[in-house]
Amino acid sequence: MMEASGAPTEVLLQRPWLPVSISCCQLLAKSWFGETAYHVLLTDMHCVWEERMDSAGIQKRAQELNRRLRAPVKAFFSHLCEVVQPCLTGSDGRPDGQVLVSLTRQEDGNISMKLKSELAGLPFYWEFHCTPAPITVVCVQLVRPLLAMSHLLQRQVEQLAGLLARKDAEIQDYRENGATLSRARLQTDVFVEQAFREDFMSKTLPLLRSEQQDALGFNADLQQLYAAIVAHGNAGTRKRKLSEERPVEEDQPPTEEPDLTSSLGGSVSSEAGEDRADAAGAKMADRPKQSLPVTSEPAERTSNKPKKKKVGLFR
Repeated sequence: MMEASGAPTEVLLQRPWLPVSISCCQLLAKSWFGETAYHVLLTDMHCVWEERMDSAGIQKRAQELNRRLRAPVKAFFSHLCEVVQPCLTGSDGRPDGQVLVSLTRQEDGNISMKLKSELAGLPFYWEFHCTPAPITVVCVQLVRPLLAMSHLLQRQVEQLAGLLARKDAEIQDYRENGATLSRARLQTDVFVEQAFREDFMSKTLPLLRSEQQDALGFNADLQQLYAAIVAHGNAGTRKRKLSEERPVEEDQPPTEEPDLTSSLGGSVSSEAGEDRADAAGAKMADRPKQSLPVTSEPAERTSNKPKKKKVGLFR
């Protein structure tokens, strides 16, 4: 199923956005290549383009671009992956020095990435026809993780500001008790958050435009943060799926009364426990006899536990 419909959303989401340069165009790219299928995303922060191809589509395009090619997809797809992946990951290494890649923006808003290499001594041509991605794909793959990253970084700044304020109070206490610096160059001003923000914005905003052109601002640190955000989100999604697919009888609260002696620090006497046991015994005596043995309920629970292993990506 993965090969027929392209990479699942969760699989492609785990791929990082990598800065690439194709035909002097600075882009961010993420890609997934299966055995005979691929899914490519490209963005210049003005638009997001994508292309999904399955085995049948790859076979058809390969024959259109290479008239003499009669090999099955598996015979040449590994070569295609080998020559195009360095271009989509920003790697400097090239398996073949004769690989040529070019990118063209079309009037209809699409982009075309053309590739030329050699396969078995003959020219091999390939083209990626990328169209604007749907809004849902853009939100899942780019907007939502970036908003989560922004929120996380904001919380980090707030915690650092609080730490600096406490450090200033600690330094002031040292000074009031007679402590002095051995080197004057180590002395710092008291941290004022509002003044720091205003100074930071005035100095950083003019540089922001030039930094955006440099790998679109998605450096290695932001790539790691993106991966952490995505991994955390996927873990939460898997937990929700497990809780939704868990049998109903396992979600019911246990019928046994909790042991109050441990939670109250032993303040409940053993006599109270005996009274509860006697009351429970009286209730059981008044109930009609059951046709099923008491051990049937644990047996059902143990039989349901192996089903949890089937929940997740492999069903």
